[in-house]
Amino acid sequence: MGVSDVPEAQTANKPESSFGLRHLIVFLLFLATTVSYATRVSMSVAIVAMTTDNEYGYPVFDWERTVQDTILSSFFWGYILLQIPAGMLAGRFGGKMFISVAMIITGIVNLFTPLAAEKGGWMAVCACRILMGLSQGLLYPSLHGLLGQWAPITERSRMGTFIYAGAQLGTIIEMMMAGVLSAGPWGWPSVFYVAGISCLALAAVWMIFGASTPSTCRWITKEEKKYIETNVGSTDINEQKKMATPWRSILTSLPFWAILLAHSGQSLGFWTLLTEIPSYMNKVLGVNIKSNGLLSALPYVAMYILSFIFSWSSDFLVNRNIIALPTARKVFNTIAFWGPAAALLGLSYIPAGHLTLAVVILTLTVGLNGAHYVGFLISHIDLSPNFASTLMGITNGCGNIFSIMAPLSVSLVVKDESSASEWRNVFFISIAFYFLSNLFFILFMSGKVQEWNEPQPSKTLEDGVKGGEVVDTSTSKNKTNIEKF
Repeated sequence: MGVSDVPEAQTANKPESSFGLRHLIVFLLFLATTVSYATRVSMSVAIVAMTTDNEYGYPVFDWERTVQDTILSSFFWGYILLQIPAGMLAGRFGGKMFISVAMIITGIVNLFTPLAAEKGGWMAVCACRILMGLSQGLLYPSLHGLLGQWAPITERSRMGTFIYAGAQLGTIIEMMMAGVLSAGPWGWPSVFYVAGISCLALAAVWMIFGASTPSTCRWITKEEKKYIETNVGSTDINEQKKMATPWRSILTSLPFWAILLAHSGQSLGFWTLLTEIPSYMNKVLGVNIKSNGLLSALPYVAMYILSFIFSWSSDFLVNRNIIALPTARKVFNTIAFWGPAAALLGLSYIPAGHLTLAVVILTLTVGLNGAHYVGFLISHIDLSPNFASTLMGITNGCGNIFSIMAPLSVSLVVKDESSASEWRNVFFISIAFYFLSNLFFILFMSGKVQEWNEPQPSKTLEDGVKGGEVVDTSTSKNKTNIEKF
């Protein structure tokens, strides 16, 4: 480091411990994750009320189990379609607009879902869920792109965990609130009305204060802007627009495939639990709808709390040079995958009727999964800050194919919903995916920024003419063209 670099470095490090605009952005993204996940899981609880007689005269639908599972999985049919395009667009144009669109459409769809159910039946409800999935397909790639622009390296694990832990808080709130609302005088329609209003309110706040990058934020101080841009390790969004996506390098990268398989294993295991816990407790453990929502939320309370413990521990171990970053990613991913696999194995052999023990093991299963935020989920940014949104789009899109399989696999495996032995087979599938996907992650994951993170931008003849001197750009052109395929 030269003498001229010292003042800049000191200025860059100064705001690290102070509250700034980056923390407000992270908080708003946390709220976006919280609200979006609440709207996702609301159907898991509400559908029980929608198919159960009530004393307040709200419509009751005679939907078979296969129809219910189709409704639960239909969200993901739309969700996976826009993942890769959203990742590429968010990487080139920033995530602010896409977060706004996702929240607005999700809010409107939720407001119309009760009417769709009454007038159009289960197919209309599926259409609403598909549309909501399409809109939320914009969310995660945009979040990762925004993290790549706003999160300094030393704060990345904590910021990433805080944002993505909103998924668990949203799950907790919705499972408790949806059960209470559905069982009360407001009935199951109120679940969707509350969710819709919340989405629209957040969209309004985000459009005022949100920004794709520090350089496009009108509220940020020059000092904080310099600190962030010096420490994020990514290229400014205007420069990213000139970069060709290095598809060949990405698709032949073993560390990238390690993330992809981990994301797929996580999606199948986690969403099997998330979408089916209310039905499992209702049919096997005999818990009524109000208690169902409260008890089903307990595992996610544990996951929410433990995720912060895991993220703090990861940053502590890495920043104190106790373990290297790649080792930290592998250690915590193992906790997130093999811990739940072992707990699920124990859950598989609990005799029916042991409610307390089942809830304890479910809580342990889901709680340990909170370590995945500092495992594979943040690793996209480790590999490539510039293309993090594109990487997330690919892995989230593929991973959510397995999310679709989660409730549908239950329909294929479980014929008698009160049979603990048939549910055991569902748990065995999740155990296998947890174990094998993490094994691949351990073997091939890297915590280093990849060479293809900064491919050469496309150049023209005019770019090669500088000061009357023609520069041969054919080599860089060929390299760029190769990277495109």
